[in-house]
Amino acid sequence: MAEETSFKYIVRIAGVDIDGDLKLPYGLASIKGIGYTTAMAVIRMLGLDPEKKVGFLTEEEIRRLDEVLRDITQLGLPKWLYNRRRDYETGKDLHLIGNELIFYARRDIEREMKIGSWRGIRHKYGLKVRGQRTRTTGRLGMTIGVRKKR
Repeated sequence: MAEETSFKYIVRIAGVDIDGDLKLPYGLASIKGIGYTTAMAVIRMLGLDPEKKVGFLTEEEIRRLDEVLRDITQLGLPKWLYNRRRDYETGKDLHLIGNELIFYARRDIEREMKIGSWRGIRHKYGLKVRGQRTRTTGRLGMTIGVRKKR
């Protein structure tokens, strides 16, 4: 019964407010940069129950999760699970979450625009970057439409 009284409706992990009603993997997946697979890997490495709701976590479990999520590489997970392998500046394997992830992505785009790579030029002109068709989609501005003959 003591466990029910310690239910928290909102839990703060890694600077993100997580709904206490969510199961642990889905709660962790609501943090930017952490998906379901990464969340499950972290939960298993820490020995937590994936069926447990986030609101029933103890303060110690929350502290451990917070500490691990700030640097997932300390768990010794396989490198293919990280979202930034062989970082451009350091050459290290990183896993970024939250605002750090957004910052690094923006910096990568700015670097490509500065060196004038194909991707950088596409970003600069606001065109599609990944080889999609542009003849019919991705049009910006006012639509002209078709005028019927009288």
